[in-house]
Amino acid sequence: MATVVLADALARLFPGAPREQQVDAADVAAVLDLLDARWPGMRDRVADSTPRIRRHLDVFVDGRKAGLETPVAAHSEVLILTAMSGG
Repeated sequence: MATVVLADALARLFPGAPREQQVDAADVAAVLDLLDARWPGMRDRVADSTPRIRRHLDVFVDGRKAGLETPVAAHSEVLILTAMSGG
């Protein structure tokens, strides 16, 4: 099972959603599908209809920036974080 860690701001939008949880998924898209099944609307908060990760969020798998197609291994760590921006 992979460990998913949600940004605090994202977890707060979904009452009962823990910041850290275990999922069994083959890729980031499947992670989002599982999270959305548990907390409806979470996928739409993370990915847009294109489909790709929303502009102001970043997803990392094992420390590397990821897209929806990025594979997730059994012991991967998936971080869903608010993006840093500025100038």
